[in-house]
Amino acid sequence: MDTTLQLSGLQHFLFCRRQWALIHIEKQWHENYYTISGQQLHERAHNEALTELRGNLLITRGLSIFSHTLRITGKCDVVEFRLSENGVPLFGREGRWQPFPVEYKRGEPKANNCDAAQLCAQAICLEEMFCCEIPQGALFYGQDKRRAAVTFTPELRLEVGSALSEMHELIKRGHTPRVKPSKSCNACSLKDKCLPGIAAKYPSVADYLSESLGVEP
Repeated sequence: MDTTLQLSGLQHFLFCRRQWALIHIEKQWHENYYTISGQQLHERAHNEALTELRGNLLITRGLSIFSHTLRITGKCDVVEFRLSENGVPLFGREGRWQPFPVEYKRGEPKANNCDAAQLCAQAICLEEMFCCEIPQGALFYGQDKRRAAVTFTPELRLEVGSALSEMHELIKRGHTPRVKPSKSCNACSLKDKCLPGIAAKYPSVADYLSESLGVEP
């Protein structure tokens, strides 16, 4: 039986495969300042009661999405529908509307593609649901309160598909990848559960016990 993954896990996975596995395979979690402030930002964005029509712009929040192809499900922080001849019809609305996903992030733009990939996965879900093409979206970062435009290139879409395939395989195996320590470990809420210093030094529990107890493994 195929497993449906949480779309939000894609960002965790590309940031740190071990972090993703601890959360989504081992079901471990711990809050810190960064996770709580991020949740507060998303709670405001996910207020489904707030749907606004501003001229030719329809703003929806907390839209549930899915993809049978990628086998993922989740929610969009915000999807803006812009009146456009190239858009799609919406129930109860006149004209055609082009979807434009917007994802909210607590901090600042990252050096890697983990945020952009998460947004791209949302766009792929919306494309499958609305039978349309979505070329762009945006990331809104709470630290500088600015949007960063994201183009959903073939390369980014390929990265999303490849990462999700690996995630499905790890879920199927129930396998947690080994730690790869970095400076990001210090801000991770799961640092005390991951134990990056110990896990990197000792490949197995047997090796750890061997050195600690002074006996041969």
